[in-house]
Amino acid sequence: MVLVLMAVLSGCSSSKDLKPFTSDGCSSFPNGTRSENTLWLSCCEQHDLAYWQGGTYQQRLDADNELKACVAGVGKPDVALLMLAGVRVGGSPFWPTKFRWGYGWSYFKPYGELSASEQAQVKKLLPPKP
Repeated sequence: MVLVLMAVLSGCSSSKDLKPFTSDGCSSFPNGTRSENTLWLSCCEQHDLAYWQGGTYQQRLDADNELKACVAGVGKPDVALLMLAGVRVGGSPFWPTKFRWGYGWSYFKPYGELSASEQAQVKKLLPPKP
């Protein structure tokens, strides 16, 4: 029994390992309008990149405000305000969700500066720029 448990646990990722980047677009929110169904999708993907790696409270606030500015920049300022409200409430690192701040790390990753080794993992796993 002990050997089986050790074998299973040895295959698990360490909580200090960053998982590869994933994006679910705008999470539980539409990626655009009916006529332009991906209008602000790229805004959400950039936002997901920040949320995946996590960091300080200020970095999260900056990422959320960048999302708002991006969506407003495609001509949807009212949608931008609604999205900002949603991410401020639903994106906390304290929620055990797949879209929380720092979701690339095993739950729970609180606010804080990333260590040098964590920053190296982020750099190594960053998706290539288009």
